[in-house]
Amino acid sequence: MAVLSDKWIKNMAKTHRMIRPFIDKQKRKGKISFGLSSYGYDARVSSEFKIFTNVNSGVVDPKVFKKDSFVTKKGKECIIPPNSFALARTVEYFKIPENVLVICLGKSTYARCGIIVNVTPLEPGWEGHVTLEFSNTTPLPAKIYANEGVAQFVFIKGNEKPLVSYAKRKGKYMKQKGVTLPKI
Repeated sequence: MAVLSDKWIKNMAKTHRMIRPFIDKQKRKGKISFGLSSYGYDARVSSEFKIFTNVNSGVVDPKVFKKDSFVTKKGKECIIPPNSFALARTVEYFKIPENVLVICLGKSTYARCGIIVNVTPLEPGWEGHVTLEFSNTTPLPAKIYANEGVAQFVFIKGNEKPLVSYAKRKGKYMKQKGVTLPKI
């Protein structure tokens, strides 16, 4: 197994449309950086957010998830209440090759502010917009900036293709668009 370089990522983005839209170098002037890096790709968050609310005094249950647990907001930024979280999605649409696994790590700029970005691995053969979870671990409101970098995606090539890819098993989050809530 190997972590794949900027050369490989750039080639796959151009020849297989693995990431679109694709930014072929780091952009950072006045923004939280995004685009191609040495051994990864820093994705951006879109301008649609679903902010968790406890207005209805609900219970968070992944098997019976209630859509009214969120307030939807579109805009240039999102304010996450203290000790709460929000969901969003990447600007980029990913199409992962069948012999690659992608690990996502939050940007240090947000981590140093107590804002944690969580994403499960992108499995071989998966494609779609990536749903992002932002946890505000602080006792203060926290701000997320739309169309700026939020997480780095690291591409790892497996020693061979798996017997069953995410696409072949018809995974429930395949080809998701927009912010996708939990499914059973």
